[in-house]
Parts: sequence; C-alpha cells; structure tokens
Amino acid sequence: MLLTIVAFGIVLLGAFAQTVSGFGYALVTVPLFTMATDPRTAVVVTALTDIGLTVTAALRDRAHVRWRVAGSLTGTALLGLPVGLLVLATVAEDVLSVLIAVVVLGCVALVASGARLRTGPLGIGAVGVLVGVLTAATGTNGPPLVAAFHSLGYDPRTFRATLAAIFSGIGLVGLAGFAAIGRIDAEVLWLSLVALPAVPLGWWLGNLVFDRIRPLVFRRIVLVGLIGSAGVALAAAAG
Repeated sequence: MLLTIVAFGIVLLGAFAQTVSGFGYALVTVPLFTMATDPRTAVVVTALTDIGLTVTAALRDRAHVRWRVAGSLTGTALLGLPVGLLVLATVAEDVLSVLIAVVVLGCVALVASGARLRTGPLGIGAVGVLVGVLTAATGTNGPPLVAAFHSLGYDPRTFRATLAAIFSGIGLVGLAGFAAIGRIDAEVLWLSLVALPAVPLGWWLGNLVFDRIRPLVFRRIVLVGLIGSAGVALAAAAG
C-alpha cells in the first residue's frame, strides 16, 4: 500500500513538472522510483506512465509541433534504442543505479548551462542517437533535446509540443523493446496501473500554472529538485 501511494506521488510530481516546463518527467520519476524499487523497474514504469501524457500533449498541441525536426530526431533515435536496451538488460543493478544518477546530474548541468548544440543534419542526428540510447538505458532522454531546441530558439509552446511528439514516437517503440527483453512484468504493470491516474491530474495542475509562471523560473525550480533527487539516489546506490 505504501509503495502504491509513493508511486502515485512520484508520477504526479513528474507529470506536473513536464506539463509546466516541457521536460523533466523521467528526470523526476526515474531517480525516485529507483530509490523506491529498483533501477530497471524505475525505467520501465516511467516509460509506461509517461506515454499517455506525451501522446495527449502531442495531439493537443499538434499545431505547434515542428514535425520535420520531430521526424528527424525520432528516426535517428531508433538507431540508439538497441544500445540502450542492451545496457538495461546486462548492466548490474547497482551500476545502473549509479549510471542513472550520474546521467541525471549531467543532464541537469547541460540544461542549466544553457548550452547550445549544432543544429545541422549531423548535429540533429547525433542528438537523436543519444536520445535513443538514454531512452532505453536510463529513461532520461529530455536534456539533449532541450539543448537542441534552445539552439533553435523555440518558444515555450512549440518547445513543449515538439518534445511531446518526439517522446511519443520514441516511447512507443521503446515499450516494444522493453517487452521484447522481458522487462514488462506483473510488478511493473501493477505500479503503472495504480500510478496512471496521477498523469491527468498532474497535467491538469500543470496547465493551471503554465500561463501564469515564467518558464525560466519554473525550470530553475525543477533543476534544483533534480539535483536533490539525483544526489539522494547516488548516495543510496553508493551506500
């Protein structure tokens, strides 16, 4: 019972963060689920609960999606997914926990730095492959896209909509990959089912403040929280 309540709260927090800032769902949920369960369950439960949020967001804001960029990034991400699945299936749990925490901290640093990436065909392709690897291995695939979209100068609504479109495409293929390697088991399905109602609730709460808070301010709040969650997860893995 305690785990189901915790799972609901984690998903609610992640959905709220992503709805307001356009990213952050997996960066919030994966480290917290890792502490509550194990890293492999954390990655797959995050993917299962996130897919409804991203598909809904992509459909709702489809007029703001940059479909050409979304298609290019999704296509190249598929090249990285098999590598990420191999990491998820073969790396020891304690090593995977540390990897997730380190990746989250690195992603926080990337977003906080305001780094700009090359946005030509080669740069977009490299970002896509990296996103594919991170999607399957750690579930934390947003920050490279955040950096790329920052370089492209997208406004908040275009930013959020295009991210959602990419997450939807990669997420659906990623779920098929998780099923193929046997990672969608009874525990994963149960946790996903009990936490799923938190997704529309988090979306609703996030939309209440989306137009009332400056995205930069909320993004900074999210980044501080992510540093804390990643730090705690890293300490737990080390202990």
